[in-house]
Amino acid sequence: MIVVFLLFFGGDRFLQWIWDFIYAERHLLLMSPHFSVCAAFSTHLIFSAPFMLLDVFSPHVGWLQKYRLSREVVGLHQRFRCATRILWKYIVGVLPFTALFVSLRRTDFPDRAPSSFHAFRECVSCMLIFDTLFFICHYTIHKIPWLYHNIHRIHHQNRDTFALAAQDSSISELLSLQTLAFTSAMLVGCHPFSEILFRLVNTWMAVEDHCGYEFPWALHRLLPCFGGAPHHLAHHQHFKGNFAPYFRHWDYIFGTSLPISANE
Repeated sequence: MIVVFLLFFGGDRFLQWIWDFIYAERHLLLMSPHFSVCAAFSTHLIFSAPFMLLDVFSPHVGWLQKYRLSREVVGLHQRFRCATRILWKYIVGVLPFTALFVSLRRTDFPDRAPSSFHAFRECVSCMLIFDTLFFICHYTIHKIPWLYHNIHRIHHQNRDTFALAAQDSSISELLSLQTLAFTSAMLVGCHPFSEILFRLVNTWMAVEDHCGYEFPWALHRLLPCFGGAPHHLAHHQHFKGNFAPYFRHWDYIFGTSLPISANE
């Protein structure tokens, strides 16, 4: 998130320098489904890595224990199996879907990067739209037993959340999430650079929601409008409520907000 913050607020010239590098040297890669899928999977692993290290050290470091939301620590074997499952589903499901979408979608790569404010506005707009679409789909899936058992049940096999589990879902659910992200960016009409930032934020938010830790500097501590790890852990433990991925307003409006208990 620090890198994303620097991109947003580092100034227009900094964003232009980054975009010139991408546009001049890498823009063909952005149109490659193989690169997009590899980048998405790698980003998920990189963002999860710090929390996996915390899981290794937390049983032996006393002060880390007070920040853990669950006393159970996920083992190395379970994390490896989780990563393998996600990689397999990316190969057989997400890659063909992304290739189809890229072939149908016309993407323009303008010479100029968006301004910092423009990129920030487009990214936040994508988050708000994605949050709304996700809430509707997530609520519906939980209320219709057939959809839950055939699409979403796999994600709930992890009652105690951990970072890698953010994308430990069925192929159909991963494709649904990809569709919601594509749709959000299309509705906003994002600059390609803003869409990349949205994808990074989206991945980080999912990892942080599932990380199993609540540090004082967590995003939901700084901005109470976000749910964060305690908010999503309650959803996994009770299998109901807290359906929104980022923000809390939809759960408040529809009465699906769950009480949060520390270290459940």
